[in-house]
Amino acid sequence: MANMSLKKNPMPVQDPIVRARNFNEVALGYTEEMALDEAARCLNCKNMPCVSGCPVKIHIPEFISKVKDGDFEGAYRVIARSSNLPAVCGRVCPQESQCESKCVRGIKGESVGIGRLERFVADWHNAHNPDGVVPAKPNGHRVAIVGSGPAGLTCAGDLAKLGYEVTVYEALHTAGGVLVYGIPEFRLPKDIVRKEVDTLKKLGVKIETNTVIGKTLTVDELFESGFEAIFLCSGAGLPRFMGIPGEGLRNVFSANEFLTRNNLMKAYLDNGTTPVYHGKRVAVVGGGNVAMDAARTALRLGADEVHIVYRRSLDELPARREEVEHAEEEGVIFDLLCNPVEILGYRNPDDRRDPRNGDVIGMKCIRMELGDADATGRRSPVEIPDSEFVLDVDCVIMSIGTSPNPLIKSTTDGLEVNRRGGIVVNEDGLTSRPHVYAGGDAVTGAATVILAMGAGKTAAAAIHKELSE
Repeated sequence: MANMSLKKNPMPVQDPIVRARNFNEVALGYTEEMALDEAARCLNCKNMPCVSGCPVKIHIPEFISKVKDGDFEGAYRVIARSSNLPAVCGRVCPQESQCESKCVRGIKGESVGIGRLERFVADWHNAHNPDGVVPAKPNGHRVAIVGSGPAGLTCAGDLAKLGYEVTVYEALHTAGGVLVYGIPEFRLPKDIVRKEVDTLKKLGVKIETNTVIGKTLTVDELFESGFEAIFLCSGAGLPRFMGIPGEGLRNVFSANEFLTRNNLMKAYLDNGTTPVYHGKRVAVVGGGNVAMDAARTALRLGADEVHIVYRRSLDELPARREEVEHAEEEGVIFDLLCNPVEILGYRNPDDRRDPRNGDVIGMKCIRMELGDADATGRRSPVEIPDSEFVLDVDCVIMSIGTSPNPLIKSTTDGLEVNRRGGIVVNEDGLTSRPHVYAGGDAVTGAATVILAMGAGKTAAAAIHKELSE
């Protein structure tokens, strides 16, 4: 019987006061009873509008119908036809602006909790049938993938299922890209990522870590070793800064470094081998998901106060609404319509080191107001004269975006890039160099996990078309 409730089943979560001081996953996941009840809200629309909002085109009504029938493994198989990272997507995809935004139930109430159901199905599979993987028959073709983030893992999985011999090259010591170095444990447990990677390995995907393409090996050397096509998806790991005075002070981090130290290198653990500064009054500059991750991580490291400093209003915050709400519940302070103009520092006169490397003692900001809309349709922030003030902080984390990794383009001949450093590709992901494809953040700049996965699927389909003709 259909469940016509206007509200989706709420996601169980840790208490905000408790979770703000631990790195355990915030969302606890649906029980079987919750999943069955939520699945009963789906109308199983024949025209499937939700699928049009999914970058990897999961057959959403079909998998939810399986959940409704209690066939959780069948539901997983439906999802796995389109997605190689279901447990990841169920946790970090912005479903509210994608598949769920198209849900018919959302017209007069809340949409079906598609993401929550996807997470439930993936977790159920991992708990009950993690070994149900059968490698495809080899087709004799070899493909190299540069980068093991969501784009690379997706492309690798799709090609492996078609019988390709796929080798993924990862610069770091652990596979997963942004999934392991960028997204905190409390949002995406690293054991979940490891299980997804292990599934790909069971399909036959080879992963070579500690291999920097452009240094350890070049693109030319990969072709010389017998690979017939290469997919470049090395991410956007080059952090941006504002160019304001004081950014060279100690205790000023890029969000990329701050999160990598904590997520990949486990600096938050008592026995962690990579240190990170535990600020007591922390300012995070930016308003995206990465800024929320950095702010909530700083809080868990013991900060007394954590501020989000963002030059637009709450309505313009680009972060997922759920992440903003979780940050607010945990005590993060939002200083909106503010923009930094200088980071203030103190240097002991007896310190003979570079005078730029003093300690942060505050951040001078100016208040803003929203003016006319810019080229993207967002209202441009305008400074309010004589409104400067000093925020009392001892640590600043810059989270204003990243640019594509420059190493590949600087070591690969014939690769066209745009003014932002992104690799230029056609609609199939093909670059200006024959047999070389690219996708994900290396092309678009920093974007979402699911959009990178969509690029990986596009490249896999194009590589298969090229090599099978």
